[in-house]
Amino acid sequence: MNPDQKYPLNQSKLTSENLAQAVFIVNRHAKTATNPKFLYKLKQESLKKLILEGKAKKVGLHFSENPRNSQQQSDVLVECGRYTFHIPPTKTDFHDLPHLGKLDGLVRNPKAALSLNTAKALLQSYTGLAEDEQPPTHKQKNQRTYQKPIFKKLGERYF
Repeated sequence: MNPDQKYPLNQSKLTSENLAQAVFIVNRHAKTATNPKFLYKLKQESLKKLILEGKAKKVGLHFSENPRNSQQQSDVLVECGRYTFHIPPTKTDFHDLPHLGKLDGLVRNPKAALSLNTAKALLQSYTGLAEDEQPPTHKQKNQRTYQKPIFKKLGERYF
């Protein structure tokens, strides 16, 4: 149970529409989060489970808006209720799904009124994933401790 919840989540709240809204909220916040890896993993595992249960379906492949180290990259378009999402493809997706071409920028997901904490709690109870309590700290690489300078007489070695 999260601090912003008045009562614990029960199984009746785990409808496909509620889960789709929670995935939408988590996906939207992941772009600016301090720990985006966990949020993206939560999104992906939730969508995988929804697909396995038949509450969501893979529609086809889209060209990625921001391909990484290549000229072209495809993402799988997943439809869950009134929401659509993209997840990374598997090898079988390229054989089984039709390629839909370029992403249509006019298609938008409906708005969802759900807090990030509630959405995370909903998806965590659905998937069973748990977030590490310790957020990653950003330490400088090769950080040296201060060392006093050593002065040698002219002609002496430093070894």
